[in-house]
Amino acid sequence: MRSNLAGPRLLLRRLREVMAEPITAQERLDKIVVLIAANVVAEVCSVYILRADGVLELYATEGLNREAVHRASLRVGQGLVGLIAAEARPLNLPNARAHPSFAYLPETGEDAYNSFLGVPILRAGRTLGVLVVQNQSHRTYLEDEVEALQTTAMVIAEMVAAGELEAIAQKDTGLDLSRPIHAMGVGLAEGVGLGHVVLHEPRVVVTNLIAEDTEAEKHRLDAAINRLRLSIDDLLASGDMAAAGEHREVLEAYRMFAYDRGWIRKIEEAIRNGLTAEAAVEKVQSDMRARLLRQTDPYLRERLHDLDDLANRLIRELMGREHGSETGELPKDAIIVARNMGAAELLDYGRDRIRGLLLEEGGPTSHVTIVGRALGIPLVGQVDDIVSLADAGDAIIIDGETGEVHLRPAQDVQNAYAEKVRFRARRQAQYRRLRNKPSVTKDGVEVSLQMNAGLLVDLPHLAEAGAAGVGLFRTELQFMVASSFPRLKEQQAQYTQVLDAAAGKPVTFRSLDIGGDKVLPYLRSIQEENPAMGWRALRLGLDRPGLLRTQIRALLRAAAGRDLKLMFPMVAEVDEFLKARSLVEKELKHLRRHGHDVPETIRLGVMIEVPSLLFQLDELLQHVDFVSVGSNDLFQFMFAVDRGNTRVSDRFDPLGLGFLRALKRLLDAANRAHVPVTLCGELAGRPLEAMALVGIGFRDLSMSPSSLGPVKAMIRSLDAGRLAARLLPRLEPGHQDKNIRDFLVRFAEEMDVVL
Repeated sequence: MRSNLAGPRLLLRRLREVMAEPITAQERLDKIVVLIAANVVAEVCSVYILRADGVLELYATEGLNREAVHRASLRVGQGLVGLIAAEARPLNLPNARAHPSFAYLPETGEDAYNSFLGVPILRAGRTLGVLVVQNQSHRTYLEDEVEALQTTAMVIAEMVAAGELEAIAQKDTGLDLSRPIHAMGVGLAEGVGLGHVVLHEPRVVVTNLIAEDTEAEKHRLDAAINRLRLSIDDLLASGDMAAAGEHREVLEAYRMFAYDRGWIRKIEEAIRNGLTAEAAVEKVQSDMRARLLRQTDPYLRERLHDLDDLANRLIRELMGREHGSETGELPKDAIIVARNMGAAELLDYGRDRIRGLLLEEGGPTSHVTIVGRALGIPLVGQVDDIVSLADAGDAIIIDGETGEVHLRPAQDVQNAYAEKVRFRARRQAQYRRLRNKPSVTKDGVEVSLQMNAGLLVDLPHLAEAGAAGVGLFRTELQFMVASSFPRLKEQQAQYTQVLDAAAGKPVTFRSLDIGGDKVLPYLRSIQEENPAMGWRALRLGLDRPGLLRTQIRALLRAAAGRDLKLMFPMVAEVDEFLKARSLVEKELKHLRRHGHDVPETIRLGVMIEVPSLLFQLDELLQHVDFVSVGSNDLFQFMFAVDRGNTRVSDRFDPLGLGFLRALKRLLDAANRAHVPVTLCGELAGRPLEAMALVGIGFRDLSMSPSSLGPVKAMIRSLDAGRLAARLLPRLEPGHQDKNIRDFLVRFAEEMDVVL
């Protein structure tokens, strides 16, 4: 290796002068290849830029036939240049012709050259092109020559990112950085969002690439790394992070990388070659990201997020910026793009400007998903690497129903989705016209349609959608978006506002369903193998009666002189409900003894979501005033299916015989005991599934506000008696037609049921 590293630094200084000249992009690129060839002592230097159609086009050359510029091209994967683009790593060959991927381009006149060094032009791990040097002699290029070429490639990457090279593109396809991307995720909240990308944690744009004083840059790096390490150590030592848990594991990974000498040595090497400290961090991270993106090992790919976050934190330290979101002024059509985020962070954004939310992670039961649904925001999750692919301000479309994402969409795609949005708006207008019409089938069967809610912002939907009441009010959302545990008066004020907003319509409150996957940041959690089936909901409430009694007291005081309807989640034994009921009775006695007004009527019930209750129905129904079926959890527990796991979440059908028979058995038992029963959850909010529920006998359904219109339209077009006569025999053992879903689709088509 050369002992004198002035070469790369000298090259960067000269490149800075070229970048400052008032010349065209083509002239600038032509000068850059001449400078590189002279610095590396190469007879050839060529730049290939990746177009949107996957073709690498020769944009500039020194040494090859200049007439081949903008004419010679290779596809990704074709030839040595295409191989570098495909694998995003350098290729250093003393005899290029001997390599199996060698492809000769006669128009370039490169037949005289043997040695070959090519490096990918990378930005945020994305390959934007390839930079190549060649010589006639058979030689292996030295390490500092490879490093110099990689460093120079960063300058060219910034030219591409700034849009300079778009002006000299010879094809209509444009460059790869601006190509449309179609990705698939998981639809988490219905609706179509058309707008522009707002990155929740914007990448820091490094504009100062070339160092004036490498020693000063090295000192800046050392100081920033020390500050970064101290901040991570302090976080790990704090009380909030002392206990084991997911947050601690993430920070432990950060600490491991922050103390990794190999990572820091690579950054120092880039500084010695003439980059600023922040540009050096960006270069090393871009190289590592490109390699890790091509790994199949899920553990290594997961570490990519840790490295990205750590590099981003270090760059912010170097530039003196706070770590975290920089919301600023949102565009009026913002699509928030994030790796993941908390429910409170989403509420920090102005709701009137958000058109959608797109997450790399996120699942159907995550906190931010629940709040997003409550706000009526289209939401798509589990979209791989979308944060790196998207740039702030990019046009984007997300479809919360299909899970499709179109980044930088073509005009015809934009037109198609704009029409879809107009169609949905027309349908919503039709549904709004139904809001004051009765929810009654064609043969006179009344079906009460209520809505699920969890925040005060949900309550205006009660009148807008014509719901009969709130069939499920998730009280934990208030706790999830708070920075500390809400006190008695805060809870009471919230519940009073809810009852006031309901304006006399019934509201069914669900007691706190926290624990498990719903971890409150201010409440110490425990590590559990299966959190959905762990210490959560009523189990936690009975073990920590102070929490549950405070909430019960707040509800009793808020409902003074009115009706209170309260149900308890995650009940597995009748005795658990009896213990919860005794807490309500104790709080009633306490309030009466101290002269407080109490509710006029109190009705207590349970959510049936643990299958064990299906075998205790006769005992349970003697003690409760009502029951509510939590169809989401009941289904996942019955079939041992984690609904947040995309590999198994669609394996079983809620309209299958097993689940429908269980629901029918529950319904029959409740009817015999004259106990009202409601079904909450996603099952109630889909017209075909709601039709099946009406067919087996359900007359009270609760769903998200956006589902009320479609379900009411279905009910008003349905003959419930005719459906029951044909559906119920299919639930009996021995019936030949086992596919209930297909039968329901055929029935709807035959009877003109609106789905």
